[in-house]
Amino acid sequence: MQITLKVWRQKDASETGQFETYKMDEVSTSSSFLEMLDLLNEQLIAEDKDPVAFDHDCREGICGMCSLVINGIPHGKNALQTTCQLHMRSFSNGDTITIEPYRSKPFPVMRDLVVDRTPLDTIMQAGGFVDQRVGAAQDANALPISKEIADKAMDAAACIGCGACVAVCPNASAMLFTSAKVSQLNMLPQGKPEKDRRSLSMVNAMDGAGFGNCTNIGECEAACPKGISLDFIAKMNRDYAVASAKKFFGAIG
Repeated sequence: MQITLKVWRQKDASETGQFETYKMDEVSTSSSFLEMLDLLNEQLIAEDKDPVAFDHDCREGICGMCSLVINGIPHGKNALQTTCQLHMRSFSNGDTITIEPYRSKPFPVMRDLVVDRTPLDTIMQAGGFVDQRVGAAQDANALPISKEIADKAMDAAACIGCGACVAVCPNASAMLFTSAKVSQLNMLPQGKPEKDRRSLSMVNAMDGAGFGNCTNIGECEAACPKGISLDFIAKMNRDYAVASAKKFFGAIG
């Protein structure tokens, strides 16, 4: 198949970027979107031009590195799918495909299609962990937790931190990401001792990183490749409100 690519090129965060157009012939419909970009880079290198910089790692829909906006949609038009899982058979011969980086102030462009998503790491460092002694690993059936809660915690843990929720949100909110990371630990027995401090710390870190507020538009859930539910935002808001009240009355040091 033949396609035309409009790719965002930008030297670094201090430079002004622009779209550049590339023609590609004989693109296999069986190739993945990232494999197509690999072929584009081979073509550019053969023409003695700079290859397009883009993030990738596992290429199995696990790591969340493949952060691209394709035709205006993070990860492309297919629901519940990362960019690396998108195949060229999803497009038609002669299509023009626009590829650009995530557009969000907290995610400055480092080069071409690569953005700095360090603020998500900052949120995780604020409380996305358990530092209480819980002993050796127990048998799963011995843990005092219901299947319903375990399933919900696993649903939250499915978040791969790709940042698509931030990129698609008109407010550049990281509430869906943060709520997933808070909830996956707050719901489990191992995370209960630090539940209040975690809720306060991670939300405050999110606000401090410059992310916007959530106004329940729902674009984040629609764009999430792992289908993280807005319900986790509601749960985090409740946990944060309770923790804030406890801190106000001196129950949290």
